[in-house]
Amino acid sequence: MGENTILVVAIYAVLVLAGLGILGIALFGLRNLAYGKVEPLSIVLVALPAIAFVVLGFTVGAWAQAGIMTVIGIFGLALLGLVYTGVTNLTW
Repeated sequence: MGENTILVVAIYAVLVLAGLGILGIALFGLRNLAYGKVEPLSIVLVALPAIAFVVLGFTVGAWAQAGIMTVIGIFGLALLGLVYTGVTNLTW
């Protein structure tokens, strides 16, 4: 581990900073939800990829496969949303 020590420290530092960022986002999201500044549906829509990833991870068993399935599913939902908004704004 002698020559790669800085690499290990850098990886742990990045993981800690990312974790603190996610924790801060979650705490401020809950605070805004408690103060009524945001609708619960928007919180659910933002949390949907994480919820889908965790559910698929436990059901599939392979977390990499669950991540790929989550990305494909979320891209599909985004495509459906774009098509829906495009079709509803058409004027005949």
